[in-house]
Order: sequence, then C-alpha cells, then structure tokens
Amino acid sequence: MTTPAADFSDHGPSDATPAEGGRSDREPIWQRGAYMLLFVIAFSLAQSLHTLIAVVQFLALLLLGEPNRRIAEFGAGLAEWTRETSRFLTCASDERPWPIAPWPTPRA
Repeated sequence: MTTPAADFSDHGPSDATPAEGGRSDREPIWQRGAYMLLFVIAFSLAQSLHTLIAVVQFLALLLLGEPNRRIAEFGAGLAEWTRETSRFLTCASDERPWPIAPWPTPRA
C-alpha cells in the first residue's frame, strides 16, 4: 500500500477561497524562494546590527547618562522590520518587507 505524496504546491496560509482561484493571484514559488533567500541574508545582517546598536546605546548610557534618541528610533524601526521579515520568512504573511515595501514605522 502506498501513501499519497504530500502536496507542497502551496506555500502558506491564504485568504483566497477556492472560488477565487487559490494560488493564481500569488507569485510563483521559486520567486518567493528567491526573495526568502535574500531576506534570510538581510535578517542575519539585521541581527548583527541590533547587537551593534545595543553596544552603542550602552556606551551612550555609560558616557552621556542617556541613550541616543535617533539611534533608539532607528532601533525601533529595525525591530519592526525584523518582525515583518520574520512573518514573511515563515509564510505568516505574503507582504514583502523593506526595501520592497516602505520602511516600517515603529509601534507605540
């Protein structure tokens, strides 16, 4: 007895109903895979940038007694970008993050 092969043609949850055509309105899987590869590399660089920001902010606290406001704002935007990128990479969202979409505004 053989088991049916798994169907990996869909790459994540969809809001489209079968009547709307399922995958027909989405990009090809290979194209999403290429974007995912690029965003995995960018995500890794962002993690290193988060570490650098943390060190710089600690030094600012140590030397100036307060964090740098502009670096903190950038760090908040970077955190939002990593959230959006993580959602794209895990197929929780089909929305591609920056630089395809606008730079995210930090959450309040």
